[in-house]
Amino acid sequence: MSRKLVVIALGGNAIKQADEKGTTEEQMKNVDTAAKQIAKIAKSGYEVVITHGNGPQAGSLLIQQEEASSLVPPQTLTVIGAMTQGQIGWMFQNRLAFHLQAEGVDMPVCSIVTQVEVSSDDPDFKDPSKPVGPFYTESDAKKYSSEKGWIVKEAKPGVEKGWRRVVPSPEPISIVEERAINSLIEKDIIVIASGGGGIPVEKSSDGSWTGVDAVIDKDRAGFKLSQAVKADKFMILTDVENVYVNFNKPDQKALEEITLSEAQVYLDEGQFLAGSMGPKVEACMRFVKWSGREAIITSLNSALAALNGETGTRIKA
Repeated sequence: MSRKLVVIALGGNAIKQADEKGTTEEQMKNVDTAAKQIAKIAKSGYEVVITHGNGPQAGSLLIQQEEASSLVPPQTLTVIGAMTQGQIGWMFQNRLAFHLQAEGVDMPVCSIVTQVEVSSDDPDFKDPSKPVGPFYTESDAKKYSSEKGWIVKEAKPGVEKGWRRVVPSPEPISIVEERAINSLIEKDIIVIASGGGGIPVEKSSDGSWTGVDAVIDKDRAGFKLSQAVKADKFMILTDVENVYVNFNKPDQKALEEITLSEAQVYLDEGQFLAGSMGPKVEACMRFVKWSGREAIITSLNSALAALNGETGTRIKA
């Protein structure tokens, strides 16, 4: 019996959580928590492909580029995407290799620098939706918008620091390194791919790939990755154990198992914000529609339990 393949997508906000400064030590600790779970998943018999977000990391690096622009030339948002792929990919390679060894699993781990095709005609370039960088109060966010020309939006309603800077987030069209990723999987290598949603690129008239300044949503890119590797399950790990309706309100309710039609009703009601839970639910719905199999949303330390059906939010056909 062949092993089932699960694509695990980890949010950048889970790696650098809202109440943290984002030090290397903090991020490595969060990655370690996830890696420990992923190693147990691999030991239980699943093939694993990992992807991750980079919103907080890319936003922080973007600030560093801007603040140091008088000293060194600032790098583009495309390059920042590549830099954060390397950063977070290394963290997962490092900690996952350690926990696999501890679990007695002899499988190598490899991060692959991944380009993802987008279109510069995507409507998100006119109305950016991808939150990046730190969380701010509404007053601070609007101050930075006025002083620095940032576009800011509310990412987490009902909390004091719920506002963030947003940048364009075009739809992923295809994964450029699809063949290389599948070749590694066939050799029983745990692959980390499409980090940060992938480095956004567009096909030029001469056939080459040209960088596009944007940050692709990792959940939507995670679904594309699931298609590319023909995944049996798709799981998104974030900073909450369940998806909620009426989030941060007195009558908030955790969702456990919902159908596609129920998820669509909640989406239509505006229960899931575009820059937060919305893309996660939409990506899971796309996977369920494409595969007919379930998709899961849960927290870092609940991954194995959720995969076993014990917790998390499961979306089914």
